[in-house]
Amino acid sequence: MKYLFLLLSTITFAQQTQSVDFRSVHGQITINPKDKSVRGAVSYWFDVLKPTDTIKIDAQNMDFTDAELNQKEIQFTTNGKQILLISAFKKGTNNISFNYVAKPKQTLYFVGSEEKDNVQIWTQGQGKNTSNWFPSFDDVKEKVIFNLEVVVDSKYQVISNGILKSKVNNNSMTYWRFNMHKPMSSYLLMLSIGKFEKQTQKSNSGIPLEMYYESKDAAKFEPTYRYSKQLFDFLEKAIGVKYPWEIYKQAPVRDFLYAGMENTSATLFSTRYVVDFTGYEDRSYTNVNAHELAHQWFGNLVTAETSKHHWLQEGFATYYALLAEKEIYGEDYFYSKLYESAQQLKYASRTDTIPVLNAKASSLTFYQKGAWALHVLHETIGDKAFKKAVKCYLKKHSFQTVNTQDFFAEIKKVSDYDLNNFSKVWLETTSFNTQEANTLLYKNKAIRILFEVEKLRNKPLSEKEEFFTKIVQSNVYFSVKEAIVNQLKEQKFEDKATLLSLALDTKNVQVRQAVATTLNEIPESFRVQYETLLDDKSYQTQEIALCNLWNNFPEQRSRYLDKSKGWIGFSDYNLRTLWLSLALSTANYSINKEQLIEELINYSSSNYEATIRQDALEKLLAFNIINDEVLQNLVKATTHHMWQFSKFGRDNIRRLLKNATMRVSFERILPNLNVTEQFQLNRLLKE
Repeated sequence: MKYLFLLLSTITFAQQTQSVDFRSVHGQITINPKDKSVRGAVSYWFDVLKPTDTIKIDAQNMDFTDAELNQKEIQFTTNGKQILLISAFKKGTNNISFNYVAKPKQTLYFVGSEEKDNVQIWTQGQGKNTSNWFPSFDDVKEKVIFNLEVVVDSKYQVISNGILKSKVNNNSMTYWRFNMHKPMSSYLLMLSIGKFEKQTQKSNSGIPLEMYYESKDAAKFEPTYRYSKQLFDFLEKAIGVKYPWEIYKQAPVRDFLYAGMENTSATLFSTRYVVDFTGYEDRSYTNVNAHELAHQWFGNLVTAETSKHHWLQEGFATYYALLAEKEIYGEDYFYSKLYESAQQLKYASRTDTIPVLNAKASSLTFYQKGAWALHVLHETIGDKAFKKAVKCYLKKHSFQTVNTQDFFAEIKKVSDYDLNNFSKVWLETTSFNTQEANTLLYKNKAIRILFEVEKLRNKPLSEKEEFFTKIVQSNVYFSVKEAIVNQLKEQKFEDKATLLSLALDTKNVQVRQAVATTLNEIPESFRVQYETLLDDKSYQTQEIALCNLWNNFPEQRSRYLDKSKGWIGFSDYNLRTLWLSLALSTANYSINKEQLIEELINYSSSNYEATIRQDALEKLLAFNIINDEVLQNLVKATTHHMWQFSKFGRDNIRRLLKNATMRVSFERILPNLNVTEQFQLNRLLKE
């Protein structure tokens, strides 16, 4: 009979949402960091709309027991991707419950180790991956009210969707119970477990804003979360629809896969955006903060029904984040970012063959061209009509899935704008309408001047120097001055020296950084001026300047190294690893080289995040500092969950294996590796 049931179930799966409506779920899950497992008890409430014989819940590689329908035992089976619950389901409200165990291969990530007492556990379910750790629904159309109880060791804090209703200690374990009151798609279910502190503010509308951080980063709280409340208040007012959830949380997590992720009521973001006051200049979280927050409306409140309409999430979030930043940084910033994305889209359109309304569109297309489409629409139909349409669109389709025509239907109510032509130009073709974009950009004075600068790109410097001098000394927005410095890159130094001096005199961090970046060969006559860049409040500028000065002035290397000896830089140690590399490469520099090598090798180990490890490994390999520990750390990279880092590990091992001596060394360390690492290295040895 089981095979008959399986046949029937495959026929009915496509129509499940038409015959069954899942309403809410309660899950109690226990997380075990030691064996990286999840053990849970799940109970779903649902309405049967049409009689059916099989109900499926997505569940990747899970083991199940104790399945019950309305508290009576029920037959079930699994196919590795779903649990199939088999019964004569009749119309009406029902309850299904079961227990499960999973060891997720993706979506739930365990970072750090119990031995080092630095464990972090977090989820990333973008798209349809939550079913790897919690039995749920890959189809975004199935929206459910989630209530989750999480059981973990009492030394950890837990962050999840919704309001924390209770927190109960039981021996060494704590039970954290979170409640949601509105439905959402399963991919937005989240967990973050670790050792966190938090500060709470309140929005103007009374929503608690919880902002988390690790205790070691307490001094970085203000620059990291700067403008968070202002962004929230602005977006709630600009969108015109009250924030849809009861609370908003943000937490940085180590080795996160993306910049950020907009889980319902709880955003996770990368620790690269945890910055101090100096780091804020180059690596502000503000844009990511605003983008993920905008998703709470565009993506979470209303969700694109298919990937074809993904711009309704990413285009909207990108555009509203930019509007929020305009509130903080001003109109010149807003238009300079639009100009920047217009340039990217113009060049990309030469080779990009996939338009916005296509599931395979690039991120640049979904995000930036989607945002540009909205800007065109906003400017053309007017602010009042645009806001009214967006507000009606969100209210009408709250807690539902949407497509592009749903949005267009609301535009049609407030304007007679030709949406068919708009769609063809901005959503259905790959070309970028530079003429229309430029017309809108010309509204900003700084951009008009920038266009004048760009028109002179191929002119001799002698013909434009006077104009450039006037602009650099004016109070025009810094991006225009950056553009001038960038045009000087290929000019002879003696011809551009005066303009470069004027650029440094602006005292603007970004303009001065442009000088640092574009001037790789530094004449002795300009050395003292260039050295002032070492004191800029920008870790990025300091990194560029230190490297260039060290390369250009060998006789000054010890002085530069003494000056930068204590520099650390961003949270990824960019200045420290650079200093170690330069110090090890500087002849007669009085240091304990073995101690420095040991420090650099340590940064390449699993004690640190992937970005630090890769940076350290790159420098160790470049300077041929290779021992068994370095090789083991390189193999460990191949098992990391971040594909960029694992690819880096594989590519470099392949390169090293071309050397017979290195092959012997890799074979020697093989017994010292764990099973997963041995598997990866054996594969590479056999290639």
